[in-house]
Amino acid sequence: MAEPGVGALVLYKNQPALIRKIGRKLDILLPDGQTVSVRPKDINLLHPGPLTSLANLAPRNGEPLVAWELLQGETFSLETLSDLIYGEYTPSTAWAAWQLVEDGLLFRGSPEAIEANDAATRNAIHAKREARAAEEAAWSAFQSHIAAAEIMPEDGRYWAEIEAVALGQSDRSRALELLGLSQSPEAAHELLLKASYWNEMVNPYPARAGVITTHPETELPDLPDEPRLDLTHLTALAIDDEGSTDPDDAISYDDGWLWVHVADAAALVPPDSEADLEARSRAANLYLPEGTIPMLPREATERLGLGLEETSPALSFAVRLEDDGRIGDLRIEPSWVRVTRLSYEEAQTRLDSKPLSSLAALSDRLRDRRIARNSVEIDLPEVRVRVEENGEVTIRPLPSLRSRDVVREAMLVIGEAVAQYAGTHDIPLPYSAQDAPYEFDLALVGPAGMFARRRAMQRSRQQTTPAPHSGLGLEQYVQATSPLRRYLDLVVHQQLRAHLRGEPVLDSSEILLRIGSVGDQAMAVRTAERLSISHWTCVYLLQHSDWQGEGIIVEDRNSQFTILIPELGTEAHQRLKKGAALNAPVNLKVTSVNLPLREASFRVSL
Repeated sequence: MAEPGVGALVLYKNQPALIRKIGRKLDILLPDGQTVSVRPKDINLLHPGPLTSLANLAPRNGEPLVAWELLQGETFSLETLSDLIYGEYTPSTAWAAWQLVEDGLLFRGSPEAIEANDAATRNAIHAKREARAAEEAAWSAFQSHIAAAEIMPEDGRYWAEIEAVALGQSDRSRALELLGLSQSPEAAHELLLKASYWNEMVNPYPARAGVITTHPETELPDLPDEPRLDLTHLTALAIDDEGSTDPDDAISYDDGWLWVHVADAAALVPPDSEADLEARSRAANLYLPEGTIPMLPREATERLGLGLEETSPALSFAVRLEDDGRIGDLRIEPSWVRVTRLSYEEAQTRLDSKPLSSLAALSDRLRDRRIARNSVEIDLPEVRVRVEENGEVTIRPLPSLRSRDVVREAMLVIGEAVAQYAGTHDIPLPYSAQDAPYEFDLALVGPAGMFARRRAMQRSRQQTTPAPHSGLGLEQYVQATSPLRRYLDLVVHQQLRAHLRGEPVLDSSEILLRIGSVGDQAMAVRTAERLSISHWTCVYLLQHSDWQGEGIIVEDRNSQFTILIPELGTEAHQRLKKGAALNAPVNLKVTSVNLPLREASFRVSL
């Protein structure tokens, strides 16, 4: 093809241009009326001209499919292609032919060397374009459905990827990106609620935390044929919150001995059994307001839960205390017990009657001893959040009852006694330890002081060597009374049963392996529980949009105040005018709830 002259039609950056002047560089006119100077190598000649105006490049009708069929297997010029399609080679037909090449469906190449795509290539390109067009149409329809708050079946894939982000199962969603929304679980959650794809009854936090929410279904063996001490003559009381479904400890008092009977889970779940491995993967029961997901099969609670049958198999611990509260003797016995179940409220009404009166006096001695060792006592309001079958969220305050202290002190002293026993008999166990609290203002009193103490507490940890548990005021401590609920408690029972039967126990490295394997999962369980409670508390406020109540100012951070709300068991963070005093009561009225952020706003009046 000849060198281009003035009036030639050339290709420049995928658009047509008209040569106006030739020198060391070429002056070319672009479709927008702009003239630029370019090097000859920056252009491709489409037609030598003469062309007087780019406006003359009018669309043309031709036979591109006929040309495509005739030119199969050949290499040809733009002039040949233009002539075959349009019957002539002019600036207008040259530009029209080149647009077909650029389109890429039928032809490909440069103005000097063009080839026709084979049928397979053409069909593949055509199918891809149809799919893209269908996708664009589907996306446009999805946007329209969002605007109209409509949930359509054909939009399922878009909602699925948005839902995956909301559940923490994916980091990105193309739909969120195209909608200009943040790639965050909160943004996805908000969109799902706004579109009514989710409602407030969807709790995403167990999935986000990565905890297992299905029930275990492993089979359990029969109870082993072994001697058990008959303790059915003792009054054994399983005291728990009303509605509890997994009673795994009970207390008795007999002639100076404190007995704590614990569900004998290790009798059915030996180390490395299928049920043991399943429980290890879960770390603990998952307690959600909408229900409990156990770490052991439901059958374990049905067969071992204390008081669910007339008699129950237990691993019973008995301690005798010295006058100063120190642990004297410890007995550990596989046993049969007859258990009566009580709520904390029912037990509170019986504290003046034996055996609870004796147990209450004993618990006072134990608590005094721990306080003398600088245990950290925190008394802040607690509530129980529950989702009823009809979807109603209820929040019930848990009163500070002495009966709770009785049970707590009994469990703590058994944990201390087991730790001492393990050291004496060289039994590796997962010990619970906690360093002293961070510094806090000791002058603070009331709820603000309790709040500051709780903030100052360091996280407890599990380890294979005994160490002080500062928060409890104990020199050493092992959690040993909830083997149906916590995996490491189950490990303690497995070790103790092996020791009592004269069988080999797991060594320290195996205990450390178990501590490590449940650590992250145990934290995930606690996170799922905490965030779920926060979620359902917000749902409660949505269900009670006119809620009013009282709060207590417990923290001041540059006029950003933390307000404790005892009735809800939660906190609010509000800016208040300076001069608001710690421990001062305030009146609250809910004004808005942001469910995806688990935040509620209140109107505050001092």
